[in-house]
Amino acid sequence: MGKVIGIDLGTTNSCVSVAENGEPVIIPGASGSMTTPSVVAFTKKGERLVGEAARRQAATNPERTISSVKRHMGTEWSTRIDGTDYKAQTISAMVLMQLKKDAEDFLGAPVTEAVITVPAYFNNIQRQATKDAGRIAGLNVKRIINEPTSAALSYGLNHGEPQKVMVYDLGGGTFDVSIIEIGEGVIEVLATAGDNHLGGDDFDERITQWLVRRFKEENGADLTRDFAAMQRVREAAEQAKKELSASESAHIMLPYLTQHRGEMLHMDLTLTRGQFQDLIEDLIERTAQPVHSALSDAGIAPAELGRVLLVGGSTRIPAVQEKVRALTGKEPSRNINPDECVAKGAAILGSTLEGNSLVAAGTDKNLLLLDVTPLSLSIETVGGVATRLIERNSTLPTRYSRIFSTAAPYQRSVDIHVLQGERPMARDNKTIGKFKLKGIKAAPAGVPQIEVTFDIDANGILKVSARDLDTGKQQSITITSNDSMSEDEIQQAIRDAQVYAGQDQTRKDAVEVLGDAQRLMTETEQKLKEKKKELDRGTKKQVKADVNRLNKLTMKCRLDKVTEAQLAEIKEAMRQLEESARSL
Repeated sequence: MGKVIGIDLGTTNSCVSVAENGEPVIIPGASGSMTTPSVVAFTKKGERLVGEAARRQAATNPERTISSVKRHMGTEWSTRIDGTDYKAQTISAMVLMQLKKDAEDFLGAPVTEAVITVPAYFNNIQRQATKDAGRIAGLNVKRIINEPTSAALSYGLNHGEPQKVMVYDLGGGTFDVSIIEIGEGVIEVLATAGDNHLGGDDFDERITQWLVRRFKEENGADLTRDFAAMQRVREAAEQAKKELSASESAHIMLPYLTQHRGEMLHMDLTLTRGQFQDLIEDLIERTAQPVHSALSDAGIAPAELGRVLLVGGSTRIPAVQEKVRALTGKEPSRNINPDECVAKGAAILGSTLEGNSLVAAGTDKNLLLLDVTPLSLSIETVGGVATRLIERNSTLPTRYSRIFSTAAPYQRSVDIHVLQGERPMARDNKTIGKFKLKGIKAAPAGVPQIEVTFDIDANGILKVSARDLDTGKQQSITITSNDSMSEDEIQQAIRDAQVYAGQDQTRKDAVEVLGDAQRLMTETEQKLKEKKKELDRGTKKQVKADVNRLNKLTMKCRLDKVTEAQLAEIKEAMRQLEESARSL
């Protein structure tokens, strides 16, 4: 078995790691950076770009560039480009494929298995969607692990002393807080809470709207009608946010931003840290309730915390750090890299799945990892009541059965309506699955004995079964949803991904071949010029003919439609030119 890589599939940026000699190592991306932008783009020439290359061209190609897709995982969201519909799983798979390739280049060997992290507050549907994305990318997802748990795992191996730790994870699109106990040989999640729609993207949007308002006040122009201009403003907003973590002000200068009434307009604005904090104050305040909930569910006071770990790029914002101090009375720890620790924790877990021991730093003791389910799981019963079978923050894996009966006399089937959430009524919780148990023995209401079992695996993915104890009839489902990808859709996406992978390699080869061809023609032309008086007429004529032939072939070659046959023809023309130019 090859290496099991650890992947932090983030909203804004993603990161991949692998355990080398017992230590997690971050694998650099294609651009050399330790993180890869979670951005995918399709050029008008049909080329697919992933990561930094996609992010760089977003301003000039905004309608065909996709980012922050993580927020759409497990939903009906899709985008249509060039007649093809892409779901969130498919776009995420493209990012995963890039990370997989980066890992293979780094290791010099194929990679087929991974541990992928998700927000702790992801529901079953979102977790399954993440596994589906991994399958499409050609990865066997060995384990889904919660991001705060992964961060704590990374921290725990370097700081093996027993303690209770709070992980405050504020990323690009999601917020989680987990209370984790690192004990003698055990890393146990005590409680988790969060908000799946709160993160750095929301901070960026507040700056974006502020810039748009100020620009309109000064120039009378509405930027929201200019798609390309808005993309530039969003990029500038994100950069300003980063600058304000270190500086008291950020200067936003965007020349030639838009044209209004025949005049080219420029943006020249300054945003202070104080103004930024005012813009996002309510968003930061939204993190308070999950913190209180997690502490309460864990049954501990802030004073009992040994450490508060900050995870996610948005925790670099000074106002966020100040809020954490106010909520916990603790100075946040700076012992871990907020961008890398989640991927490192996943790599550590991946190493244990290869058969290696999970050992605390400075000890010879194996560690046991115990995670929890973030939300309660129920079925709908008489009167629309959500009857809980598994409470939130139950340790994983877990299994629970309960006996129910029929509500109507001589009922021959029952509907099993599976819910996730904390509200007492079914209608107020999220439906995550439905199925029907048929073939129940006819009997008066309340007589049949129907055993409903909830079984959650280590990935937090739920399987529900219902069995009539009298007839033995049974029905079960692994929770997905109507808006998740079917098996046929997944298989088609896998085939498409393989086709894309082939196309991507062909395009890469084409770029290299065309570059070599151009250099060969330039060098040959230079030699012809230098030795034109020394060469006989026949040699010059042959070399020029071979140059012209090669030039025509390269001019006809389009990257969006290049074939292996075209490349072979160009290579042969290069060989002929090299042969005829040997006398030069």
